[in-house]
Amino acid sequence: MTEKSSVDRPEQEAFAARLRDNLARIREEIAAACAACGRAEEEITLLGVTKTVPADRINMAIEAGIDRIGENRVQEFLQKREELRLEGVGVHLIGHLQTNKVERIVGLVDRIESVDSLRVAQAIDAASRKRGIVTEVLVEVNIGGEEAKSGAAPEETEELLCRMAEMQGLRVRGLMTVPPIADTERERRGYFSRMKKLFVDIRDKNIDNIHMDVLSMGMSGDYVQAIREGSTEVRIGSALFGSRVYPPA
Repeated sequence: MTEKSSVDRPEQEAFAARLRDNLARIREEIAAACAACGRAEEEITLLGVTKTVPADRINMAIEAGIDRIGENRVQEFLQKREELRLEGVGVHLIGHLQTNKVERIVGLVDRIESVDSLRVAQAIDAASRKRGIVTEVLVEVNIGGEEAKSGAAPEETEELLCRMAEMQGLRVRGLMTVPPIADTERERRGYFSRMKKLFVDIRDKNIDNIHMDVLSMGMSGDYVQAIREGSTEVRIGSALFGSRVYPPA
């Protein structure tokens, strides 16, 4: 269970100062990465990943200028939600979503970035239509073909998108990936490059009702490389908030 709040005021103030410094450094590195590849800084969305982060510290990040947060777990977000100051803040679900939890989260987040199967897409579509809303989604792609990882296979992604294009409760905005851990920067950039190629290939086919304008890839350890390979959204957790502290089981 996530801690409800952090500790005493001096520690909170120290954390807030570290967070502001981290955010400034991240933005500087995003700007430098964009400059290095001839892109505008405004093309990049920074998503603050709040897995295991207490609500008061998320609020500090929002005060510091984070305007989009990404939660991994439905239950954790629901526990923290009432304490969060989310006015003007976008909330994205970025972790694996089980179909039995779709009803609990649809309508409470602005985007679901982890649609990895037709079954999940159908569940989100049904829950959205039931509420009279349209839910923004990204399709998660398993670009490295890892057996233990969620995501559609690259060669099956276009077919999945074509099926999703018929769903009135969804608005597909693009693709997301979490590539395998790479031993070298060249290998890491290779995964990002393959993902960008898949994104562009699908975008250029102009599939009806599929809006390919978001490519979400890159996390704390590799967001600079991801931007250089074409990412439009980076998901930053530990580089912003510090190392995660997992609650006892």
